[in-house]
Order: sequence, then structure tokens, then C-alpha cells
Amino acid sequence: MAPAVKALAVAAALSPLLSACVVYDSTGGDEVSVRVGSQTTTAVSAPLETLRAVRFEGGAVVVRVDSNGCTDASDFAVEVTDGTSTDVTFTREQPDLCKALVPDGVELRWTYAELGLAPGKAVAVRNPVRLP
Repeated sequence: MAPAVKALAVAAALSPLLSACVVYDSTGGDEVSVRVGSQTTTAVSAPLETLRAVRFEGGAVVVRVDSNGCTDASDFAVEVTDGTSTDVTFTREQPDLCKALVPDGVELRWTYAELGLAPGKAVAVRNPVRLP
């Protein structure tokens, strides 16, 4: 057997062993399809809400978001992930379908206690923040 054919045969034999793990991280709302054998799984990730501003004051996290007049804190899921640092992610679950003009958006507030955050803890907000 020629060396090139042997190398190709070895590569073909090892390829299933090397393709066992896929890690994908995106904040762009991409559609991702993963094929394993004859199975295909498709997942669509929602884009992260772009915040107009975020600040920490008075024992609370305050964010300013776009609004059409009907946005409130209950429209958002807030995910707090503890790891090397504590990450906070705001995801809009209910769209604001109202038609009001709210050029400055609205401020939403969650207390540290509501989010399970301890005062003085280092926190990273994962959402993009629009510069003024």
C-alpha cells in the first residue's frame, strides 16, 4: 500500500475519534446546526439585549433599555452565573409591541438580594452596552 493511501486510511479511521466535542459561543443570534452521524440538531440562540446603560447603585443593578412604551423588568430574564467571576446576563423574553415614542428608553432595577448578589462582589455584565 502506498504511503499516501496509508495516511489517508489512518486519517479516515481517526476522524470520528477527533470530532466528539463541539464548543460554540455566540451572542449574535446565529442558527447553529450540529451533525453527529445521521442525527442533526439545530439550535437558534437569541441575541443578547443591547443595553443603553448599566450602573450599580443603592444595592441594585439599574439598566436602561430600549422601549416602545410597555417594557418592564418582568419582560426580562436575568441569569447570574458564578464562576471565576460572577456574570450577569439580561435577556428580553417578552417583546415590547407598543407604539409609544420613548427616545430615552426606560430604566429597570433589580436589587442585589433579588439576584443573589453580595455587596462588594465582582460582577461582569455580558450584554453589549451602546455608547452614548
